[in-house]
Amino acid sequence: MDGGHRQSAGQPRVLRGGTERRRGLRAVPDRREDCVGAPPLPGGRHVPAEGAALAGPVSRGRLVAPCLLSYPLDNCVVIFSKTTCFYCKMAKKLFEGLNVNYTAVELDVNKNGSQFQDILEQMTGGRTVPRVFVNGTFVGGATDTQRLHEEGKLLPLIHQCQVKTNSGTTI
Repeated sequence: MDGGHRQSAGQPRVLRGGTERRRGLRAVPDRREDCVGAPPLPGGRHVPAEGAALAGPVSRGRLVAPCLLSYPLDNCVVIFSKTTCFYCKMAKKLFEGLNVNYTAVELDVNKNGSQFQDILEQMTGGRTVPRVFVNGTFVGGATDTQRLHEEGKLLPLIHQCQVKTNSGTTI
């Protein structure tokens, strides 16, 4: 059981607020001073809707950018996604098939999902999902990420991130 919800083997863990911290799981360093809720866990799969909300009214959009920008910096692979999107599922399956942990930020269940998408559009030139970041760099959508893998370029990007993490310079 995870946070009161049954978890099948091989299924992503859905984080539900602060419960995971009390169970001894380690959170990434929190550089999101303006964010409320638990930061994503390394190796965790999904950022919860209730844990990723910001304090204050939506008009305080200036607070959303630092929160959003911290995900690609604090995690090796980040997928900005929607739960019902076929291409998002395709991107997640690719990383699962490679046995690579990722953090999925589900925009359709996040209270600030629309604002996140606006910022992602400014950052990447597009609003469509998924928006995949590896090692802090935007690599594209699902087909772009698949193409990088087929060309043998995706795993080296991931390995660069893991080398940084293992040497203690990141996370």
